[in-house]
Amino acid sequence: MFNFLADAPRHFFFTGKGGVGKTSIACATAVHLARQGKRVLLVSTDPASNVAQVFGVTIGNTITQIPAVPGLAALEINPDQAAAAYRDKILEPVRAILPIKEIEAITEQLSGSCTTEIASFNEFTDLLADPEMTRDYDHVIFDTAPTGHTIRLLQLPGSWTSYLDNGKGDASCLGPMSGLEKNRATYRAAVQALTDPTHTRLVLIARAQQSTLREVARTLDELAELDIHATNLVVNGQLPASAATDDLSRAIHGREQAALSGMPAALAALPRDTIELKSVNMVGLDALEALLDERVDADAAEEPQAAEDDVTMPRLATLVDELALADHGLVMTMGKGGVGKTTVAAAIAVALVQRGKKVLLTTTDPAAHLSTTLEGDVPGLEVSAIDPEQATQEYRDRVMASKGSKLDDAGRAALAEDLMSPCTEEIAVFQQFSRAVNRAREQFVIMDTAPTGHTLLLMDATGAYHRDITRHLDGAQRDHVTTPLMRLQDPQHTKVVVVTLPETTPVTEAQALAADLERTTIHPWAWVVNNSLAAAHPTSSLLATRARSEQQQLDHVAACASRWAVVPTQTTEPVGAQHLIELIR
Repeated sequence: MFNFLADAPRHFFFTGKGGVGKTSIACATAVHLARQGKRVLLVSTDPASNVAQVFGVTIGNTITQIPAVPGLAALEINPDQAAAAYRDKILEPVRAILPIKEIEAITEQLSGSCTTEIASFNEFTDLLADPEMTRDYDHVIFDTAPTGHTIRLLQLPGSWTSYLDNGKGDASCLGPMSGLEKNRATYRAAVQALTDPTHTRLVLIARAQQSTLREVARTLDELAELDIHATNLVVNGQLPASAATDDLSRAIHGREQAALSGMPAALAALPRDTIELKSVNMVGLDALEALLDERVDADAAEEPQAAEDDVTMPRLATLVDELALADHGLVMTMGKGGVGKTTVAAAIAVALVQRGKKVLLTTTDPAAHLSTTLEGDVPGLEVSAIDPEQATQEYRDRVMASKGSKLDDAGRAALAEDLMSPCTEEIAVFQQFSRAVNRAREQFVIMDTAPTGHTLLLMDATGAYHRDITRHLDGAQRDHVTTPLMRLQDPQHTKVVVVTLPETTPVTEAQALAADLERTTIHPWAWVVNNSLAAAHPTSSLLATRARSEQQQLDHVAACASRWAVVPTQTTEPVGAQHLIELIR
């Protein structure tokens, strides 16, 4: 029996860096408890949720029974659907009594990502704090977004409670916030549930890799500052010693053991479970039930057999050579959490610097740590991050220094109160993002983005700004204005690189991302398939079995991408400039 399943509490939270297997473990836990006769509700709070794909059913924003598992139901808190329902709830009572222009103005106020955040947050807190909402279930399991955004979600009950205690915000947030006041008691109850370990078990998920272990160690500390204490650590996808039978598998096993032995003491002190790497991807009920089966993986016992060679796989160097034909431009790496966006962005940046280009490497991901990936300074490479907390403070200081300088003491106090709204962060981050987009007119800007769902919310804010600016301009003025969205839509200025893994769920997610971008007239420039075993040609039976299963996904990428490249699985972690260059070669 795994430690994290013993004496199961009412609430489970699974969190960790993107790509470590949170969804798989959350789904497998839900199935395990349901098989024991428990009534279970599985909730995804990730904008890029793939719970529906794992079970092979359509779920969405309503509680849906999983037919193949009696007692199990699932819910995906879809940000767009939650925001639409939230808007309707606010607008319905006033549609018949307000003029159309006022309705349109309120609708515009409710169209930004601030509204999306509040709406999703309301659904999350209702499920956590209101016993009536989940009275039909013995357990509620939360599959969360990647770490940085989960921390933000868990901070929100306290943020909004404090904010409501001190007054409402500025006019730009009055529309979205009009539904907040009545939920004050719900937010306080959510805080109590989160901080009570007898009701809520928070499980950190990691891989046996230095980067993901460092990430969950930071999460452990940040949660403790909120008086929320993680109780368990699960190391997922660890290569068993019995499968280390060739140079690649031995190298992977060795670096995993080194990472585990070097983990921070506070993390090592948690009760730890290990889930070994399986020979199949975690899609479908059979795979989920096998995930928590501690017996030997049957497919790993096969005779060693090398994966088929495919000499036609294009390499990342080809894409970098094409980028280097210019001297400036914005390159954005996008994709599902954990696919290696930061690594690919850093490798492209270092390679362009080596080719004599002026390069800024930046990130919009709160959970990304470029300094760790680069492992030191790279001569000629400028590195920055759009840090939400820092950006928000700088924005508040700037507004107080400009607008506030013209106000009396009472006016300055009111303005300072307005700027304490959590909505302020949206504006601050967008402004820094826009500045980075504009810098690409003079040099290369390589931008590592947050996981898919959160990047699309940033794109939504960019589109809302574009609509707000252009609707006030006549035809002649519009010809002389260039908004950030217009720069993102210009293929000469912006090149989007979709990063994925050669697995079913990441490729499906990448295809959905590409379709969402196309709808906003942003055309992906290239795809990168990262960490491909097929491209590394292992002979270990376990790794060779996984490598053979990649071919279908590689074929999908080749069919839908105008340009693409494959990065082989490395014998060493791609950390530091020299190892990043090896990815290019």
